Amino acid sequence: MASQLVESHRAGAEVHKGNDICKKKTVELLEELGLPKGLFPMDDIEEVGHNCETGFVWIVQKKKKEHTFRKINQTVSYDTEVTAFVEKGKIKEVTGVKIEALSLVEVSVDESSADKVTVKTDTGLSDTHDASAFALWE
Repeated sequence: MASQLVESHRAGAEVHKGNDICKKKTVELLEELGLPKGLFPMDDIEEVGHNCETGFVWIVQKKKKEHTFRKINQTVSYDTEVTAFVEKGKIKEVTGVKIEALSLVEVSVDESSADKVTVKTDTGLSDTHDASAFALWE
């Protein structure tokens, strides 16, 4: 089920299983990082893990999910496994998330303007949106 990358960070990680606790822990982590709480509107989550030492996080869900962030008219697809490295105000080296045909690689919030979220893709393109566009499961 979990990829080799997840397995390599599992030792020492805080791991939760079950949809309800996983959703709660995902929101808590985003909040802790100063990021919008609705960035990962995933369903049927089987496992969430966070290795505090390496900053690695993973979310495993039963099936792929597409979500449209209505305020910015952007459809995002979430694979069955999403991974990233996190730090205060930033999620980087993201895998398993696509915006149309482009892979999302980074999401960040500038400390001086926490109401703006910058999203970067693997092509180097970036866009900045109001954080309210990623409100909790709008």
